[in-house]
Amino acid sequence: MSKLQGKVAWITGAGTGIGLAAAQQLALAGATVAMSGRRKEILSVEAEKIRIHGGSVEIEALDVTDGRAVKKTADNILSRHGRVDILVNSAGLNTPNRYWKNQTIEGWREVIGINLDGSFYTTHAVLPSMRAKKDGLIINVSSWAGVFHPKLTGAAYNASKHAVTAMTETINMEECANGIRACAICPAEVATPIMDRRPIPPSAEDRARMLQPKDLGDTIRFIAEMPAHVCINQLIISPTWNRMYIENL
Repeated sequence: MSKLQGKVAWITGAGTGIGLAAAQQLALAGATVAMSGRRKEILSVEAEKIRIHGGSVEIEALDVTDGRAVKKTADNILSRHGRVDILVNSAGLNTPNRYWKNQTIEGWREVIGINLDGSFYTTHAVLPSMRAKKDGLIINVSSWAGVFHPKLTGAAYNASKHAVTAMTETINMEECANGIRACAICPAEVATPIMDRRPIPPSAEDRARMLQPKDLGDTIRFIAEMPAHVCINQLIISPTWNRMYIENL
């Protein structure tokens, strides 16, 4: 029997990229997966593909910047299943206008609202139920920019991801006594649709050498399948061909 059989996982940003890969891998591992994202039609298509391969998934369309909607979605999942064992916060974005010379207030708020506020809202919504059963895992998809200070990603993204990394450790500080553990995954470049929002999108050749979404799906499954007494506080992962190094040589 799979280690995740009978577990309930809630994944944000599950329509594409890392979130979708996580949904695929956790469902394959036996978990019941609630997939959230802003575009219901994309979630429906991807959920059906997972079901064809035997996975148990359901969809919950959601804009994570809406705190009330997040709470309602969490309550819906809890009412159906009575638990959320694993929360994966993968919803995230960046803007093309990301430098001080062209960053707008609206762009700043959009990045902070999704990358940081959204992760707070979902965590805040599930923590009480995790405390009640003395068990739970929260996986926050941070970034290489949540550990280091790359110029490429800009002020709002760097600020939001450093905050996510810091916020993740406060969960461990406060909730470890309640059997709750949290991990900040900090990947360097991953070939996901967010690359299209770069000021200069990387070439197909460059994307092929980056981490791929499945690499992160496998990583999230690895963390989720660890025993409950194991906490991986932070995991930094990069492609061997790492442009964050190469471009600084």
